[in-house]
Amino acid sequence: MTKQLFTNGYALIIGVGHCAYQRWSLPVTAEDAKAIEGVLTHPRLCAYDPDHIQLIHDKKASRSGILDALNHLGNQIANDANATAVIYYSGHGMKDENGAYYLIPHDTDPLDIKGTALAAAEFADAIRDINARRLLAVLDCCHAEGMASSKEAQPPSAPPGFKGAPPAEPFINRLKQGEGRAVFTSSRGNQLSWVLPDQSLSIYTHFLIRGLQGAHSRPGDTTVSIATLMDYLNKQVPAEAEKHYGQNQTPFFDMTAENFPIALIKGGKGLPAGGWKQMKNEIESGTVYNARVNGGGSIAQGNGAVSAGQGGIAIGGDVRGGFRIGRD
Repeated sequence: MTKQLFTNGYALIIGVGHCAYQRWSLPVTAEDAKAIEGVLTHPRLCAYDPDHIQLIHDKKASRSGILDALNHLGNQIANDANATAVIYYSGHGMKDENGAYYLIPHDTDPLDIKGTALAAAEFADAIRDINARRLLAVLDCCHAEGMASSKEAQPPSAPPGFKGAPPAEPFINRLKQGEGRAVFTSSRGNQLSWVLPDQSLSIYTHFLIRGLQGAHSRPGDTTVSIATLMDYLNKQVPAEAEKHYGQNQTPFFDMTAENFPIALIKGGKGLPAGGWKQMKNEIESGTVYNARVNGGGSIAQGNGAVSAGQGGIAIGGDVRGGFRIGRD
């Protein structure tokens, strides 16, 4: 039988992981990226064509490596009028005293952040040049202290004139310029983004993966839409951060797009009659999928509680595009 693929789906997945300045290393971000790649490329899950996926982490997630990968993504989809692109980044983010925002690649020099980090404006402009019909940018980044606090007694501090921060509104506005654009961030304002207690994945990415597997979809649904992901993340992430750390972590969403599908469910077969409970059991048993990430470990990672949830959504941000948010 011919395998069904999410044919027009493309992705660039970035997990900075190890940094040349060791104190800023955050191994969980590389694990986040590998897990996202695992669920997207698995033929019985999201079913992206592996040739349409780029995964860069650790030394490859340098400033030039990220920009080169964005350029490659643009070239890949240049002739695909129906392309759907996902750009995922897990790592540190910082802003200076003037509010300018920077992503922190592997090779950032803490004594020259402005000269060696990846300025948000440059990152956003590179994405704007990607001619995808639909594009989702996902940023799982925050204060450096946030992701590190459950792992180090003394989390790394930002140099003078900088502080760790989630993506700022000007950055988000620049990212969503153009039609068919959506931006998801893991937290907002001065909030931190947290990792699961077992340190396997960040909380946000854990639930993003569950959503991509169909955790908030209905039996019979064959695709996951961005509206379904938004609803699910908005319910699960704050509850998990409060449960384990007593802290607020509210995802932020902004878009200039109508609702659109982002992945297949069960390789296009759709969520089974038993819903997410049945799907989750099949994934975790390994008897159906044998789903593995980077040579080991089930895609269904982490110990966060999962509940499909019901009802509407209180969006943590300004959501545009003219469609009703909620279960579709």
